[in-house]
Amino acid sequence: MPKDSSIQHIEELPHSQKKIHEHWMEKALLLADQAEQLGEVPIGAVVVYQDAIIGEGYNLRETQHCALAHAEMIAIDEANKYLHAWRLDGATLYVTLEPCPMCAGAIINSRIQTVVYGAKDPKAGSAGTLMNLLMDERLNHQSQIIEGVYAETCGEKLTQFFRKLRKERKNKKVIHKTVDNLEN
Repeated sequence: MPKDSSIQHIEELPHSQKKIHEHWMEKALLLADQAEQLGEVPIGAVVVYQDAIIGEGYNLRETQHCALAHAEMIAIDEANKYLHAWRLDGATLYVTLEPCPMCAGAIINSRIQTVVYGAKDPKAGSAGTLMNLLMDERLNHQSQIIEGVYAETCGEKLTQFFRKLRKERKNKKVIHKTVDNLEN
């Protein structure tokens, strides 16, 4: 998909705005670390409203056995409860990985004003990589998008996680083959 000119890259912003976005993304990265400690894919998200975090989340799909337990969904749910409202007008969502279609739908439905993400998602990215649901004018709400905040850090965290997971799975296969050979 060609780059959407209405998506802002972090490097295009003034230094003061860049620092604000980096500050909140650092909070999301800490949440991603919590997910990783549980063996979850390390993705974290925070919803910021009036310079305060009103919702936070990290991936819990494996822990909760729930396909809906994405970092963004959990953070949006917390923010809704905090404000006692389903609308999050004026809020900004910071997430370490570009939102998927499900999360983009929740972002649109909750009327989040701005989405700031770290790494692009080449498999499910719905904020400009595969599609751009967040700025689709056919829908009743569009969100501003800022991409690339700590993109390398966010992407490397995911790369290392999956590299480690593949290695562990490979080692388990070797152990099972060895046990099978010993039994025969």
